[in-house]
Amino acid sequence: MSDLILNFITECFHLWIEMAPYLLFGMSMAGLLHIFLGKELITEHLGKPGIWSVIKATLLGVPLPVCSCGVVPIASSLEKEGAHKSSIMAFLVSTPTTGVDSIFATYSLLGPLFALFRPLAAIISGITLGVADYLVEGKNIKQKEVPQHDHPPVHIIFKWKEFLKYSFYEIPQDIGQALIIGIAIGAAISAFIPQSFFERFFFFPVDFLVALLIGIPLYVCSTGSIPVAVSLIQKGFSPGAGLVFLIAGPATNAVTLSFVRAKMGKVSFYLYLFNIIIVAALLGLLFNFLTASGGIDTQLLSGAGQMLSMNIRVAAGGILFLLVANGLIRQKTCKINRKPDIVVLVPDIHCKQCAMTIKSALHKLEGINGIIIDTQYKTVNIFGQPDKQKVIAIIKEAGYNPKISDSCNDSSCAGS
Repeated sequence: MSDLILNFITECFHLWIEMAPYLLFGMSMAGLLHIFLGKELITEHLGKPGIWSVIKATLLGVPLPVCSCGVVPIASSLEKEGAHKSSIMAFLVSTPTTGVDSIFATYSLLGPLFALFRPLAAIISGITLGVADYLVEGKNIKQKEVPQHDHPPVHIIFKWKEFLKYSFYEIPQDIGQALIIGIAIGAAISAFIPQSFFERFFFFPVDFLVALLIGIPLYVCSTGSIPVAVSLIQKGFSPGAGLVFLIAGPATNAVTLSFVRAKMGKVSFYLYLFNIIIVAALLGLLFNFLTASGGIDTQLLSGAGQMLSMNIRVAAGGILFLLVANGLIRQKTCKINRKPDIVVLVPDIHCKQCAMTIKSALHKLEGINGIIIDTQYKTVNIFGQPDKQKVIAIIKEAGYNPKISDSCNDSSCAGS
C-alpha cells in the first residue's frame, strides 16, 4: 500500500511540474486577451445575422480562458446586448472547449498534435453549430439593435494592474480547484489502475462511448481535463477516445445544457448536444486513423513538458502552487464581519467568473453598500437595503437561478 501511495504522490508531482511552465505562460496570454479583447468588442462583432458573424463568434471564443459554466452568463449578457442567436450558439460551444491557457497545458502533457486538435475541434464545433442553427432557425430572427456605450479611456497603469490581477490571481483562483482535482484523478488512475486495463475492457468503440458518457454531464474545465485524459490514454484508452473526452467534457455540463434548453429553445438544445457528440466522435476517429497509420512522428504525441530542464519545471511548479494556494486560501478566509442584509442562494455559481458577472450586474442597483460572493457555498451576500425583487431579477438577467435565503450562518457567509 505504501508503494501505491508513493506512486500516487510521484505522479501528482510529475503532472504538476510538467504542466506548470506552459500553464503560467498561457495564463499570461489569457491576461492580455482579457485586457485587449473585452466584451464590447465581442458584442460589436456578434450582432449581425449570417454565417460571417458565426465564424467571427467562433474565432473570438476559441482563445478565451472561460469555462463551460463561466460562458453562460457571458452568453446571457451578449443576448441582451443584441448578439444574434446563432452567433451566441457558436460562442457557447467554441469558448469552453479550449483556451489559450489549456492549449499550452495540452502541449506540455500530450504534445503538439493534441494541442492542434483541441482548437481545431472548437473551431469546427462553433462553425457547424452556428451555421446549422442559422439555417434551421436563425433566418427567421430579426437583428436586435445593439446599444451604444461610451467608455472612458483606460490608462496603461490600470491595464497592467488588471493584467496581473486577472492572470495570476483570478485565473488561478478560478481553475485551481479543478486543476488539483484533475491532477489527483489522473495520478490515481496512473498509480492504482493496472497497465492496459482500459485496453482490455474498454476497447473501441466502447472507449468513445465511455468518454462521452463521463464528459457530457460533468463539470470539467479545459485545463483540469488534461491530466485525466493523459492517464486514461496511458492505461489503454485510444488517443482518439482521450481526444473525445477533451472535447466533450469542457464543452458541456448540466448548467450549460440547461441554459441552452431554457434560453435558446428545444431545437437549439438538440443541435448543441448532437453537434458536440458528432464532432468529438469524428475527430476522435480521425485522430486514431492518423496515429495508427504510422505516418505521424511520435514526437508529435509526446508532451513538451520534459523538454525543459528539471530546474525550470520545479521552479514553475512552485510558482504555480503558490498562486493557486493564494487564490484558494484567500477565497476561504475572506469572512464577513457582520450579518448581510440580504443573502441570495445561487446554486449555479461555479467559479470566479460567475461571481464577477453577478457583482458587475448588481453594482448598478441603488441601495447596495457592499457585495460578497461565496463560490463555495454559492451565496450572494448583500449589504444595504436594495429592493429584493430587483436583486432577484438582476441575477436572473445575468443568467442564474437565484433564491432568497432568510438566514445566514457563519459557515455559509464566507466571502470570496
